[in-house]
Amino acid sequence: MMNQVFEFIINSRKAFIQLIDGLTIEQLNKIPDGYNNNIIWNFGHIVVSTQTLCYVRTGILADASSVKYNEFYRKDTKPTYTVTEEEVAELKAIALESIEKIKVDYANGVFSNITPFATSTYGVEMNSVEEILITTIGHDNLHFGYSWALKKGLEKV
Repeated sequence: MMNQVFEFIINSRKAFIQLIDGLTIEQLNKIPDGYNNNIIWNFGHIVVSTQTLCYVRTGILADASSVKYNEFYRKDTKPTYTVTEEEVAELKAIALESIEKIKVDYANGVFSNITPFATSTYGVEMNSVEEILITTIGHDNLHFGYSWALKKGLEKV
């Protein structure tokens, strides 16, 4: 079951990367009128969120400061600078590599303890790393859909 969850997360992220690959750096950074973020923020947000939830909520990391780019893409942030092509490339790599690392750590039993918490997105209490990973599917796809809508808005300009 969990192998299928990991596979689905990776395939979803590959689809998100395809969406990003079809856009210019200007389009990725564009914040349309009436919105408070952009496509690359939504992508960066999923990249840092799963790592943070898996490693901080299980006590492996004391806080999220060592999760690269967390300060820019964590919950309740918004774009404050123009993201470069280099950062986009790194985020795309981390999006897949981080899930592969989580998969290995999961197989090695690294995530045995968790501090239960409720997500702000769905308001449901998470009591296991499995619940975090299953919720990742929904969370990633929520932001993918939001980015797809932002992309459609860009095409109308």
